[in-house]
Amino acid sequence: MISQIEIVARLALAATLGGIIGAERERLSWAAGLRTHMLVAVGSALMMIVSAFGFNDVLGTPGVALDPSRVAAQVVSGIGFLGAGSILMRGDVIRGLTTAASLWSVAGIGLAVGGGLYIVSISATAIILVILAGVKPIERRLFTLRQRREIRLIADRGSVTVRALEQTLGSSSNRIKKFVVQPPEHAAVTDDISIALARVSNTEFQSIRNRLLQVKGVRECSDSGNI
Repeated sequence: MISQIEIVARLALAATLGGIIGAERERLSWAAGLRTHMLVAVGSALMMIVSAFGFNDVLGTPGVALDPSRVAAQVVSGIGFLGAGSILMRGDVIRGLTTAASLWSVAGIGLAVGGGLYIVSISATAIILVILAGVKPIERRLFTLRQRREIRLIADRGSVTVRALEQTLGSSSNRIKKFVVQPPEHAAVTDDISIALARVSNTEFQSIRNRLLQVKGVRECSDSGNI
């Protein structure tokens, strides 16, 4: 059995390491921020300590067999409810997956600290922090060129349909997330159409726009910007 001082030191270290990662999430104003990550780390460390040392009194009792990994193993699956609570879905955009993953990772750090794996836990904290804060600018540069855009069409009434778009755009038609035809005013002979495209680069957007201009009946095709 380890000393009480070392137990307290492990819990304090878990809180510190969890707080380092939580501070990065707090900086971005996520619901699971500093305190949540600290609590997850401390709780995981506590479960590990209890799992490893909490049943010493009954060890050696006839008929009693203990597996010290069983309590700790439940933390890995049990932390899922917190991760699920941090995931939000706004339209077709899912947000919070990274925060959910950071909570799960912090639980692992807490377990490592509770098990006395100090170098492992500190190294994992440093690596996770680099992933959360350092890789994000690279991710933005490489991947956020693909964005959500909207096109506005003016076309002869009834000339632009979903079927016509699918035939014109082919495989690119799966980028269409919204197709809205505004009711014509009075005796207007044209339709005002809004088409939302998801995850398209500038090159893809221009290609789709040029193909839409080739649809019979399309008079105007303008970019409504990012949405």
